Amino acid sequence: MDVREFVKPKVNPNIPQISPGDTVKVSLKAMEGDKERLQHFQGMVIKMRKGVAGGSFTVRRVSYGIGVERTFPFQSPYVQNVLVLRHGQVHRAKLYYMRRLSVKQARLKERRERTLEQAMPQEEEPRKEEQSSG
Repeated sequence: MDVREFVKPKVNPNIPQISPGDTVKVSLKAMEGDKERLQHFQGMVIKMRKGVAGGSFTVRRVSYGIGVERTFPFQSPYVQNVLVLRHGQVHRAKLYYMRRLSVKQARLKERRERTLEQAMPQEEEPRKEEQSSG
């Protein structure tokens, strides 16, 4: 028997397709007493896990010279929204090497997404030459 047969992971529709190297802004629902507010955490995705529990992703940022990492489960009801700000170009699945780099060294090149219009060049319409009556 496999646990996956009994428990079907619920996908959070507020989380878009993300990958390691992406800079994201995660909005969390924070409960303080009887008050509820949104808390934002912006940083780079350094790790993604997929598994029986639905998976999780880890976001890293440097705040006041100290590296801070937070792990967010994909199924968490507290994750309200994930906004992808940039797509980073990386060649690794886990970006643990970012921990020992300075902030300036940890900058990544931006990955350019090819859209359908860029992949298929459009035919140019022939220009109509203006006829002058002279």
